[in-house]
Amino acid sequence: MQMSFELWRRRSLALLVWICAFSGFAFATGHPRYLISNDDDALSSSVTFYVIGENGFLHLDQRVLTGGAGIAGGYFSTDRIAVLANGTQECVYASNALTGDIVGIDINTLAVAGNTSGSPTDSGSANGIGLAVNAQYLYASFTTSNTIGTFEVEPGCSLTFINDISVAGLQGGFIDAMTLRGNMMVVTYGDGSFESFDISSGTPISNGDEQNSTGYFESQGASYPNSVEITKTGRYALFGDTSTATVVEVSDISSGKLGKTTVYRLGSEINSSNILLSPDETLLYISNTEGDSISAAWFDVSTGKLSPGCTSGKLRGYSSHWSYTAELGLDGDTGTGGTIYVAEYGAPSSIGLVAVTSSGATCTLGELSSSPVSDSNSGGLLSIGAFPPRSF
Repeated sequence: MQMSFELWRRRSLALLVWICAFSGFAFATGHPRYLISNDDDALSSSVTFYVIGENGFLHLDQRVLTGGAGIAGGYFSTDRIAVLANGTQECVYASNALTGDIVGIDINTLAVAGNTSGSPTDSGSANGIGLAVNAQYLYASFTTSNTIGTFEVEPGCSLTFINDISVAGLQGGFIDAMTLRGNMMVVTYGDGSFESFDISSGTPISNGDEQNSTGYFESQGASYPNSVEITKTGRYALFGDTSTATVVEVSDISSGKLGKTTVYRLGSEINSSNILLSPDETLLYISNTEGDSISAAWFDVSTGKLSPGCTSGKLRGYSSHWSYTAELGLDGDTGTGGTIYVAEYGAPSSIGLVAVTSSGATCTLGELSSSPVSDSNSGGLLSIGAFPPRSF
């Protein structure tokens, strides 16, 4: 008798649970921790789920077709994956830049909940569609139309489009990165400027604080904010700059608006377009996007100050198999986060695995022997995410 696919999947999952109990896999609510990639394929895109195993090792679990198509490229800091775990439901959202829609996936079943589009004029076909989510709303940054769409999160991981707003940088730049914390959204425009919005009522309303960064002025446009992180308490916003070196800017946002940035020059590695805070906020991880490494800087959460930390060696496959590093992810939600994952843009792409250790005022970053892990489903990997997500 032929076994149905669903029965086979359930039995396989049960066996995986039993195996993982003895092999050190970390579980959230009855299923594995995942590292998730938006494969961004230009023909038939997909989201790939990797089970995070002992010592951060990645095991390919399942590829889920999104029902749309990507562009295999775009802005480094446009986050094409958003992960929701709010105690009520657990979802992954991924954008399809070419077809202009967003897919919701239920993590408990790895089943597609549906695809949702914004208004007819919303488009991210040139450089991608960025995503950010909270318990009530998902926000999408459409990089071609320069609009931010607001979608209501529905039961079962589906979405309902509400409306969109038009935005623009001070130099006419297009929206790039987008991050939420509480009632504040902070965005960068890729032209040296950034802005914050009040999202307490759902639809973003500008706080009237759009400005050019200090680094943009000091470098005469050669360095500008790209990615953005916000601390757990919402006191500071950190910007990873596109630059010929490793440059991060910090803004005090405790007033409810963005303050003038302080510039920190943290090394000579090329570019700092993607950043990620460790769960304990002691280290800021930096993807040296146009180089061959990742870096870490010490962060004082009480003062907002950064200082140089450590840099990995040359990551395997650089130039021969992949060209750029992009978004970062972590395998843990405590301390420094355990293994660091880095998207490696190539055809096919891969995911680098880097271990971090810290003691006192010293840290080390070293690539694991199991790195990199191939993402054969992607010819242009830029965005990855972890489930469960970091707690802030």
